[in-house]
Amino acid sequence: MKVLLAGGAGYIGTHTAVQLLKGGYEVVVVDNYDNSCPEAVKRAEALAGGKISLYEADIQDRDAVQAILAKEQPETVIHFAGLKAVGESVAKPLKYYRNNINTTLSLLEAMADTGVKRIIFSSSATVYGEQNPAPYNEEMPKGLCTNPYGWTKSIMEQILADAATANPELGVVLLRYFNPIGAHESGRIGEDPQGIPNNLMPYVSQVAVGRREQLTVFGGDYDTPDGTCLRDYIHVMDLADGHVKAVEFSAGHKGVEIFNLGTGKPYSVLDIVNTFQQVNGVKVNYAIGPRRAGDLPVCYADAGKAKKVLGWEAKRTLADMCRDSWNWQKNNPDGYQDA
Repeated sequence: MKVLLAGGAGYIGTHTAVQLLKGGYEVVVVDNYDNSCPEAVKRAEALAGGKISLYEADIQDRDAVQAILAKEQPETVIHFAGLKAVGESVAKPLKYYRNNINTTLSLLEAMADTGVKRIIFSSSATVYGEQNPAPYNEEMPKGLCTNPYGWTKSIMEQILADAATANPELGVVLLRYFNPIGAHESGRIGEDPQGIPNNLMPYVSQVAVGRREQLTVFGGDYDTPDGTCLRDYIHVMDLADGHVKAVEFSAGHKGVEIFNLGTGKPYSVLDIVNTFQQVNGVKVNYAIGPRRAGDLPVCYADAGKAKKVLGWEAKRTLADMCRDSWNWQKNNPDGYQDA
């Protein structure tokens, strides 16, 4: 089976590509390198011992995507493409709505024109909003999102669901990620954010390697065991394995199915910092700062449905996540720029 990864040169896309290739799938990657680079794809090929068909194109360019789909004729598309920085989405909402929604519309239109009937969407736990109590399960109604990035995910889910209602032959799998961290155990591929990191683990790693002076922990007075926010952190390789299971599931699926991809166990910000220091024997300078607008005190998954239906569950520990994150960062202190 051939799988096309839209936005597949990024963090989650490259790790998924490795697992798909190892699973015997043919892999096609389409990316505009807005927050990624071809070097990551080359390394993914080397790690998996396989070949990736790589195209440089913007997923918003319907004609370009249609031409690639017509040429490659994949059975399934995984939609990773989109902007993903929460803070930037608040500052530049129009950019986020335009880019993220346009990519989805163009991709669906190109798929319809070329007869591709399976799509797996990279969604987010942010769609549960503030109203639902943790742990979140797939039966809960979507809530009110706290930022434009989250709203784009919620809107894109709705677009995909409506498309499946209109076309009974279309199969849609919505994967709601929680907090992916870690890297491939080889240290050859990992998360390489451009500019100041928006997520916790890359910031921790960059402080440890000396790229940044100090980590600011946003809020130490939440109603949690240590006063810092609790999140469901999942190893990116477990997440990649979840995509492989979703591809297997999608082969005979029509309509819409939703799965949480998380561990079901929340860890605090200080759990991450302390485990990172202990496992790796390095120091992470940090200070407790004020709360950040839009942060929920607690957010974690009920991942029971993915285990029951997909046969998937997260296997890697928090220590694994911290060890692999540091292995990537210490061997690539400036990310893929070191290549």
